[in-house]
Amino acid sequence: MILGFIMAVFSFAMDIFVDLFTEAHRWIYDLADSHVILQYLAWVAYSMFLMCFAAGFANIVSIQAAGSGIPETKTSLRGVMLQEYFTFKTLVSKFISLTCVLGSELPVGKEGPFVHVGSVCAALLSKFMSHFSSIYKNKARNEEMLTVGCAVGIGCCFAAPIGGALFSLEVTSMFFVARNYWRGFLSATFGAFIFRLLPVWNRQEDTLMALYATKYRLDFPFDLQELPIFAAMGIVCGFGGAFFVYLYGKISLFVKKQKATNSFLMKNCFLYSALVSVLISTLTFPLGFGQFMAGRLTQRDSLISFFDNRTWSNNGIVADFDNDDHLAAWKHPQANVFIILSVFVIMKFWMSALSITLPIPCGSFVPIFVIGAGFGRLIGEGLATLFPDGFNIDGHTYNIVPGAYAVIGAAALTAGVTHTISTGVIMMELTGQISYTLPILISVILANMVSQSLQPSIYDTVIRIKKLPYLPTLSWGHREKYNIYVEDFMKREVCYITLNSTYRDIIKILRSGNLKTLPLVKSAESMLLLGSVERAQLLALLTQRLQHLQEENASTMPVRYKVHFETSAKESASAHLESTKPLKSALKPSVDEEEITSVYDSGLNLKKFFCSRPDIEAMEDDPDAGDDTILQEIEEWEEQQLDEQMNFNSCKIDPAPFQLVEHTSLHKTHTMFSVLNLDYAYVTSIGRLVGVVSLKELRKAIEGCMPADGVRLRPVLSNFRDRGARGTRTETIELHQLLDHQIN
Repeated sequence: MILGFIMAVFSFAMDIFVDLFTEAHRWIYDLADSHVILQYLAWVAYSMFLMCFAAGFANIVSIQAAGSGIPETKTSLRGVMLQEYFTFKTLVSKFISLTCVLGSELPVGKEGPFVHVGSVCAALLSKFMSHFSSIYKNKARNEEMLTVGCAVGIGCCFAAPIGGALFSLEVTSMFFVARNYWRGFLSATFGAFIFRLLPVWNRQEDTLMALYATKYRLDFPFDLQELPIFAAMGIVCGFGGAFFVYLYGKISLFVKKQKATNSFLMKNCFLYSALVSVLISTLTFPLGFGQFMAGRLTQRDSLISFFDNRTWSNNGIVADFDNDDHLAAWKHPQANVFIILSVFVIMKFWMSALSITLPIPCGSFVPIFVIGAGFGRLIGEGLATLFPDGFNIDGHTYNIVPGAYAVIGAAALTAGVTHTISTGVIMMELTGQISYTLPILISVILANMVSQSLQPSIYDTVIRIKKLPYLPTLSWGHREKYNIYVEDFMKREVCYITLNSTYRDIIKILRSGNLKTLPLVKSAESMLLLGSVERAQLLALLTQRLQHLQEENASTMPVRYKVHFETSAKESASAHLESTKPLKSALKPSVDEEEITSVYDSGLNLKKFFCSRPDIEAMEDDPDAGDDTILQEIEEWEEQQLDEQMNFNSCKIDPAPFQLVEHTSLHKTHTMFSVLNLDYAYVTSIGRLVGVVSLKELRKAIEGCMPADGVRLRPVLSNFRDRGARGTRTETIELHQLLDHQIN
């Protein structure tokens, strides 16, 4: 409930500032009405200034604020926590930059970034509450709270709590934890309630109502003859959504290539953002080309006009409306409504695909909503022109409602881009329309069926382009094409420890890599897997051994050598710490990782302590130092301590680490990793450790050979070409074959 209240206040405050920016833009534009050139400069310069400020602020304060944030949240919920994306600095950068971007009237949305903002608030709130309740120190619970943040992010933007909870279920998780549903629903409901209550409190509205309330008739909402048209709209929107994702991918790859070559346009974030802003502002200039696409209207005003229950046209000519009406912007003396709407849909389509590639906080949800609504309005106005008398049912005439087609088109195109069904529910809550439930759901389902067969969702495409550590979805085509097993792509060179491992072996293994968990086998000959040991446990054992030796040396070592021994050990340890500098990484480690790294650094000094020798020159200068026999004894003692077997009695060992047999199929491996949120799994053959598989190997196995640019955009109709004969081949392996293989 606290999270819902915070997000509602954030959403309401952002809307207030965006309205102020928009009003200021219109005021400056109207102030320069004496000359067209001055109006053009005012129209373009205002948007460019806000855009450059947003790009600079986001890239200077926190570069993680750029983009939608949903792909990064989705990756973090998968198990690979991207800590830099959930900091207070990222929250401030996202909120301020997004406000300026929306104020510049670029065709981008608020909803995608607000999902990220909700997740950041959930992470920070959990961190704050951990000071009062220990339950919030649970890492798994805090990760589940990110799902709640996604739900409340949508709920506070559209006042759609049910759709927000379902959206978080569909987008962020492949397998949803049921206990998170009521948490997300509660938070989204409370947030949506506060979000709609604040305008009433601010006297902007009279009562609680839908954000884009409509007034369609309820007695006879649609005729059965319209259902095939709604279905056809869903299919067309499915193709349109797939093409939008394809176009966005191509533009993103081109931008990424230009950054790699350090081209002139990509040398800094300001230049590319400014050029795109100037281009789009020029095309939407109301006295220029913008008069053919209602360039003066904001995205909110466009949606209000599209959802209007009145019919715009009479044989293609927009009816006369008041000048202060949003519908007046769609009237042009030299073009009919079909040309205006067609130009609007085509121009906004590529403008939106271009805008969401900028290094700014931006989302694709609302622009796709607007484009889909424009397409639906175009279809509805066409049908109203073809059937001006509507439908005659039992002597009653029912006119066609073009606004309803806009509602269905918006839901279907958004579903085609995001691959979600919840967009239909969001649209019903957004408009308050329940009478069009079946047409909306039919079009949304058909759009999903078509788009999922052609392209991944917009969020999965971003994950592939950014090379985020997320496990891709294994489609039906992949199940039939990749008939491989875990032994075909596992890593066979496994770093392990045995029951006979010495302290020297442990120190060598800890130095060789940064694995957080190591497998424990019975012996190097048998390779029988007994369990797994965390790195922190091994470091704790080494620390205990160090303390034990210090206590033992204090009582057994001669005083004149003990001083030299301890002094040399401390000097070598401090020298090692001074020479060891932490590597810079894109992602800061978590608190636990920092603690482990600190212990690890101290663990590296154990060998220096064991192998450190007294100052030989000082002993030679000292007449009482003795002869070389003592030095030899000390060296032998050091080697003896390092070669002692490690005692695992006080070590916490996981006796049942997750294991896969070598003949586990790729599909089963993918399912297990997805359901259990695994990062790795050991591969065994009749109990023997033969390899290990991690997310990296599994991703390579699913995606196949990756191009140099790190992404493979699937061509149109690729799934239909990939699909061959149905059915999967099942292999049966007899037990004696496994035993023979084990013996060999």
